[in-house]
Amino acid sequence: MEIMEFISNQEKEVIVQQSLLKAMTYETYRVLVDEHTTRGTSTGPNQTEALTNYTMLNQRRMKRLDKTTKLHPDDIATIEGFKGDVTWLVVTESWCGDAAQTMPVMQKIAELSEGITLRVVLRDENLELIDAFLYNGGRSIPKLIVVDNKTGAIIGDWGPRPSVATQLVDDYKKEYGKLTPEFKQDLQVWYNKDKGQNTVEDLLEFIK
Repeated sequence: MEIMEFISNQEKEVIVQQSLLKAMTYETYRVLVDEHTTRGTSTGPNQTEALTNYTMLNQRRMKRLDKTTKLHPDDIATIEGFKGDVTWLVVTESWCGDAAQTMPVMQKIAELSEGITLRVVLRDENLELIDAFLYNGGRSIPKLIVVDNKTGAIIGDWGPRPSVATQLVDDYKKEYGKLTPEFKQDLQVWYNKDKGQNTVEDLLEFIK
């Protein structure tokens, strides 16, 4: 169901701070996904064979990307030179394919900067939060919310996909009405070829 009610920035800040109290580290999230994979389940209240299979696929994908994601030296210099103090709060679920492709990149960036803290919450346990950051009226994930740790102000948000992938999806929906399994497979091929670079480009806009 689409949530159309207007939420003020002050209300969003309160919701974000409440969600941060329940947030986990990326490492804890990865363990959680591993546990669900072992049990043959997924995060969230809905348990289906499809969501379980997506979770298993994403577990393998994140394990690989955690090891193979590389950043350009210029990007590393930008990240290490960041002087701010922010938290990147990510809203996700284990079955989300876009999250599996982008969260290892977020973690890699956060590891390089003392000024960036990465935290994770599950969407379906934080509906008030995701309803404050809808994408085209829907609860799309992943959603990354950038918070100033000193003031609690929301600097910006990102997601559910890097900018180039977003354009690919929007163009396809405009022409065909909905995403087909074939397109979703093509999108994963794009992610594999991009190697996280578009995600890096997008996220560095928050720390320049």
